[in-house]
Amino acid sequence: MGKAASQKSLDRWTKQKWRTPSGKPSKETGEVYAPSATISKLKSTDAGRKKLAVANVKKREATKQGKQHASHNLHKGKKR
Repeated sequence: MGKAASQKSLDRWTKQKWRTPSGKPSKETGEVYAPSATISKLKSTDAGRKKLAVANVKKREATKQGKQHASHNLHKGKKR
């Protein structure tokens, strides 16, 4: 019996290499975690770099408020 679509999605998500834009731990930098391919794509354009900067500011603000997750819209448009 094959896996359900949700399980296949989770498997793909788990296999991705997740990191911060700087490559340092988020605890030290306050940066967002995202798949390495997404970060590389965003860093390649001015608009992408601005989007990452805004996401990092939102992440740092949420962290200061004691929140684990930040609504930074980096994954906006993805089905979740």
